[in-house]
Amino acid sequence: MTKKTLRHPRNRRAIISLAAGFVIISIVLALILVRRNFPRTGDKNKEKLISSPVPDLAVAPQAAREAFQVHKEIVRRGQRLADVLKKYRFTAAEIQRLREEIRAVYDLRKIVAGNEIRLLTTAEGEFGALEYDIDEEKYLRVENQAGRFRGEIKFFPFETKIAMIWAEIDDNPIAAVESAKEGDLLALEMANLFAWDIDFYTDLRRGDAFKLLFGKKYLNGEFSGYGDILAAEFINQGKVFQAFRFVYPDTKKSDHFDAQGNSLRKEFMKSPLKYARITSRFSFHRLHPIHKVYRAHYGVDYGAPIGTPVQAAAEGTVVLAGWNGASGRMVKVRHKNGYETMSLHLSGIAVQPGQKVAGGQIIGYVGSSGESTGPHLDYRIQYHGSYINPQGWRFKPIAPLRPEFTERYRAEVEFYQRILDSPLDFFQSLTNCLF
Repeated sequence: MTKKTLRHPRNRRAIISLAAGFVIISIVLALILVRRNFPRTGDKNKEKLISSPVPDLAVAPQAAREAFQVHKEIVRRGQRLADVLKKYRFTAAEIQRLREEIRAVYDLRKIVAGNEIRLLTTAEGEFGALEYDIDEEKYLRVENQAGRFRGEIKFFPFETKIAMIWAEIDDNPIAAVESAKEGDLLALEMANLFAWDIDFYTDLRRGDAFKLLFGKKYLNGEFSGYGDILAAEFINQGKVFQAFRFVYPDTKKSDHFDAQGNSLRKEFMKSPLKYARITSRFSFHRLHPIHKVYRAHYGVDYGAPIGTPVQAAAEGTVVLAGWNGASGRMVKVRHKNGYETMSLHLSGIAVQPGQKVAGGQIIGYVGSSGESTGPHLDYRIQYHGSYINPQGWRFKPIAPLRPEFTERYRAEVEFYQRILDSPLDFFQSLTNCLF
């Protein structure tokens, strides 16, 4: 695949969307995974004598509005479940009973700020059902059956459609993705995917280009978010990087690999921030901006607004999270194979000492605490106790494709590469087959 192909006049800045119902894509690689939950007819609420079936809002929202009143609440910071339910005629004893009877399914003390709670009541204000969005994929459903609260964790009945975009970068990846009529969250997912090989602050050049084949999730006909990136290609300074998603048939776990089956994930991401600019590099002889003396600078400084999320560069254990003198608020993470990373001058910390973190997890926020002349992140890495240059060190890839699935993976890669090489030709042939 060459850069010339990406710049083909028929391809440049084009957008193609495929419905999930396309038979060929569904059969060839089962690219579309659609989970459907059908509305429960429900049991009669013997305590409240509700005769109508209590509808599941995620499946039949219109029916719910007709038979029940739907009350939606967004959990506020510091708010508890009791604070929400007391507004809807729940007594303290009922709230406690609800927690206890649902605890085995889900601990309602762990509701998260920003998530939605939906409460269904009759016109008379009697309880019908409660739904709490646990995350983007699943929600808790609670009904009162025979005088007891019964809970069930359910998956949203998303319909997934496959879409593809490609574009050249004139300014930044977000602008390029938006020019293809998609959202900035997709650009961030692309950056996360290639973050192990490309530093999106220092490596990008005008004329770099990308292609993405990905899922779009719809709930009740409305766009609800992005699914997995199935295949991707990024050309950076003339070098081609590719990624292909593979789901292991036995464990159902997935990962992204290159065409040879090497995992895209390395020991460390190339940067702890999604988007920023480097203001100072690793050096053994740098003029200190405050003390005005030359001394070593054992990290890389990223200039970014206060509050910009800082992510762990790899999985590990937090060994320090707090104030550390001139370093200000600091998070130190111990990783495998003798590595430790440090994030200095933070405005806020999102982890605690002893906590396990995953690569890409938010551990803090950019600030200007300690000895700092302005908002930035001082990012440092030690290897067996010695500082190393985060930009110049060569990190090893991890977790290659399991060899017993090589043949199956190669077949999928061949299919994906045909789409990436000639997307318009592929979709045209698909259309001719269907119609």
